[in-house]
Amino acid sequence: MASLLNRPKLLVALVAVVFLFCLGLAGGALGNEFGGGFIGSPLAHIQLAAEPILSAPIIRGLPVFGDVYLTNTMVTTWIVVSLLLLLAYLGTKNITDTPGRFQGLLEAILELFLGLAEKVAGPTKGRMFFPLFMTIFLFVVTANWLGVLPGFGTIGRFEPASEVIHHAEKKLKGDGDHVDLSSIHLHKFEGDGRFVFIPFGSIGDVLTAKEIEGHGHGESKNGDRAGLLVPFFRSSNTEINTTLAIALIATIAVHWWGIRALGIREHIGKFLNFRSGPIMLFVGLLEGITEFARVLSFTFRLFGNIFAGEVLLIVIAFLVPLVGLVPFLGLELFVGLIQGFIFSMLTLVFATTATMGHGSEGH
Repeated sequence: MASLLNRPKLLVALVAVVFLFCLGLAGGALGNEFGGGFIGSPLAHIQLAAEPILSAPIIRGLPVFGDVYLTNTMVTTWIVVSLLLLLAYLGTKNITDTPGRFQGLLEAILELFLGLAEKVAGPTKGRMFFPLFMTIFLFVVTANWLGVLPGFGTIGRFEPASEVIHHAEKKLKGDGDHVDLSSIHLHKFEGDGRFVFIPFGSIGDVLTAKEIEGHGHGESKNGDRAGLLVPFFRSSNTEINTTLAIALIATIAVHWWGIRALGIREHIGKFLNFRSGPIMLFVGLLEGITEFARVLSFTFRLFGNIFAGEVLLIVIAFLVPLVGLVPFLGLELFVGLIQGFIFSMLTLVFATTATMGHGSEGH
């Protein structure tokens, strides 16, 4: 205690952290049970599938595509690609022999990962694998880190109660069950605009579809609009289609490199080996099954970790807003970095293995 008194800045910072934590505790969902909840907001709607940010499809009725919607994860993906293109442009437009801070930082990062790729795959193969290896890392990390920015999941369009109920009925149409209106939770929003956000202090503005029955499925009894917020932005890697696409690109590239290095006959011979007896044929078939398992592992590892992190942030922001959220934001930044590194490193290792002939794995 005496040491803290001798360090007033540290003491003030500690008191501020404790005060903000108590404020968040009293103002969140926990404090709402005791008359608080003054800075809390309702628990956001959690959905596995990406949500369309436009009520109408951008492509309708085509035999191949059907109805294609513009989703929030698509928007975020385009933002990530645009940021990476801008980074590449700014980093290469004025290359000099004596690099500045920005060019030096980019060169240091690229040299670090290039050295890692060469250590794993060798100088020649490492440089061949490096573009895909680095692209996957940068895309995954950037997409993961964007997901923790303010506005992700809290700003979007208003989806009225009638539309929410219609979607619930559509899901249960094939089962023959009726929608339980008391199980559909909605938020109350003021005003009549299509652009909405979740404000502070609205933790009690929640009702069920049962409560607005007889009010046109659009208004609560006091006239507020009832519905859900469909966010404009959502982390790309919380959509399983995005992680599956990255996994397929990585797997196809790995097999392409394997065919280029060994030839199509020897590469396919790893999976269909009829020359070495039934045991090796069985081992080859297991190798083929493993390749499909890798795609699933790639897809669900990244999707599961990032989606679970997003749900964790939603729950913590609901229970203890403000300072209670800070440690978990740092944790999500770390997890986002680690997931990008793991995904890209596994791609590099699998590519290296695929370009080795039979009997080369032991060297």
